[in-house]
Amino acid sequence: MAATATQVQDLSSPWSGGKSPFGNVSWGKLMMWVFLLSDAFTFGSFLTAYGFIRFKSANWPDPEQVFDAAPILGHGYPLVFVGLMTFILIVSSVTMVLSVEAGHRKDRKGAALYLFLTILGGLTFLSCQAWEWTHLITGDPEHVKAVLTRTIVHHHDFAPQFGQFFFLITGFHGSHVLSGVILNLVVLVQILRGDFDRINNYNRVENIGLYWHFVDLVWVFVFTFFYLV
Repeated sequence: MAATATQVQDLSSPWSGGKSPFGNVSWGKLMMWVFLLSDAFTFGSFLTAYGFIRFKSANWPDPEQVFDAAPILGHGYPLVFVGLMTFILIVSSVTMVLSVEAGHRKDRKGAALYLFLTILGGLTFLSCQAWEWTHLITGDPEHVKAVLTRTIVHHHDFAPQFGQFFFLITGFHGSHVLSGVILNLVVLVQILRGDFDRINNYNRVENIGLYWHFVDLVWVFVFTFFYLV
């Protein structure tokens, strides 16, 4: 009978196909970074195209005139509402950090609580964006007559391009926020069911946290390009 030699695979190699390809970095986290990198190129392309058109034109809509309204307050409050939206996203990023930290401590209640607050922040942001979109599309009679018609359409040749880029990029970002909320809900259900306690691993919370922080970071660039410049 011929002897059969069995070769043992070296799982310490980065290309071994083990559970952690690069030290403590799991495949899930690695693939999340790959996805975020590809998504960054997409957002970067959109913002670069917007910047090219924006700075090529000397006659561009003034953000302080376009985004000067807020619920209840009315008009005459430039960038106040979008500043609130930005603050909400930043706070949701903080609660996500706290959820990940609680997961590292295997604190199921803490991880669930802070993840719930993160979801609440995401839904609030989306509600604010829905109001902003609705207001920019429909507006109110006085504002449309005094600002949109006179200042933007008549005095700015690039108003259509501004609107196209604005709804494209903020809509694309909003779809990412919505996806993040859905993913956070899935992970929240898994936390409440005790799935991560059974496997003694909360890495999925950290992975979805990377996605959420990326969405928040992208908004900083969107905020800067559209509302401040």
